[in-house]
Amino acid sequence: MNAAELVKMDDASLKKQLDDFEHEHFNLRFQRAAGQLTNLNRLAQVRRDIARVKTIIRAREIVARRPIKEQAQ
Repeated sequence: MNAAELVKMDDASLKKQLDDFEHEHFNLRFQRAAGQLTNLNRLAQVRRDIARVKTIIRAREIVARRPIKEQAQ
């Protein structure tokens, strides 16, 4: 999933997406440990997706904490 699609989501959808990515990451790690993972690139891709979602959530938290006068600029 690219960053532009994630930015368009609301906070609740982002948190749901983060939970989905973390669940998938867990399953992929489990498959790798069992020797059943066929696409090793997917593991790295999911890690990057998790980082993207967390970055967007954190950026929104920072903007929300700014004083209102600074947000208008």
